[in-house]
Amino acid sequence: MPPRRILITGARGFVGRHLAPALAAMLPDAERLSPEFDITDEASVREAVRRALPDACVHLAAIAAPTAAQSDPDAAWRVNLHGTLTLARVLAELSPGATLVHASSADAYGRSFASHGPRLDETAPLNPINTYGATKAAADLALGAMPAAALRIIRVRPFNHTGRGQSAAFVVPSFARQVARVEAGLQQSVRVGALDTMRDFLDVRDVCRAYALCLRHADALPDGVILNIASGQARSIGSILEDLIGLSGKAVAVETDTARLRSSDIKAASGDSASAARLLGWTPQFAWQESLGEVLDEWRGIVRGGGDA
Repeated sequence: MPPRRILITGARGFVGRHLAPALAAMLPDAERLSPEFDITDEASVREAVRRALPDACVHLAAIAAPTAAQSDPDAAWRVNLHGTLTLARVLAELSPGATLVHASSADAYGRSFASHGPRLDETAPLNPINTYGATKAAADLALGAMPAAALRIIRVRPFNHTGRGQSAAFVVPSFARQVARVEAGLQQSVRVGALDTMRDFLDVRDVCRAYALCLRHADALPDGVILNIASGQARSIGSILEDLIGLSGKAVAVETDTARLRSSDIKAASGDSASAARLLGWTPQFAWQESLGEVLDEWRGIVRGGGDA
């Protein structure tokens, strides 16, 4: 039976703002509940769940930027691991049998992209290389150890995704912002780090559609299911910049910024999402050039409006 009351954590974040229309399209009769509460405070979590009494929850709340997690690891562990476990325990107590869709991350695979990859399915070991990936891996494993009768847990491991509203702390909007500023005459060149790394990118709306499909098909999914959400195609960071410059149509200079270079980066990473295709009927729908064009147009508007001064 499709859920009737869906609690969304992190609903006001980047992914959360795109999730609402995906749920409305996929589950139009469900009530979507997005109260503000502190995921790290058990009393706050308990009050939110008690008021909502959801039969499903999509858990997005997280410190999602790897740089932010690295700069404040204690906060990342409090939010990404302990906050997740608090939410799961409270849901199991107050809404037993509910479905919890947990937004994990492909960053949890870490070194496995080098040792087992670069294209991984869900059987690859979790072997993170940074604080963000470690917190996500820990939460992923801890949820997998919960009793099956307490909650129906669906662990989803999305690969890189982008779209309108994403912070410039992430690579695609960072490039788009800089290209828009060059177009406007506000800076001379796009400053970059390593351009030869390869990553698997999706439109955020495709990721949100996968979350909605998880809820729609929850009753038919195997207990403890784990699903990669990926395009299956690794793109070089340099090719993304080239595509954005191509969409600009202007001559844009590129300058390497040594402060942006990461010596420990995994060189290539992509995902096998055959399980999502088989169990959910999910495949990516949005064309990459369309996604990039929308991000670039958004940053053009921000720059023209003086919001990036």
